[in-house]
Amino acid sequence: MNAPESINLFAVYARNDNARRVVAGLSAATPALADIWQQLDRALDDIPALGAIVAQLTADLVGTRMDRANLLAAMRATLGAHADGDDDPLSYLRDELAEFTGRGDVQ
Repeated sequence: MNAPESINLFAVYARNDNARRVVAGLSAATPALADIWQQLDRALDDIPALGAIVAQLTADLVGTRMDRANLLAAMRATLGAHADGDDDPLSYLRDELAEFTGRGDVQ
């Protein structure tokens, strides 16, 4: 199974709600299978927590991609400054790394 490019969490939650209603209806219709319906209901309980984790990981990935893009831009600026004979071409990397790490003492 291929991973989708993006996950619509609202659609996932809607399908989860529908599945919970189906399980509730089937549980009422076939009480002899109550243990099975409870297992399904507990599994469906995990969906909102998993959705929250997916949302957090997605946000983290956006930040990581931005950090990577900024570091790559600083590397390119450093190479360009070096090619132009700049006195301190590494200043671009130092500035970006200082911001990236949250410290001003990157040497």
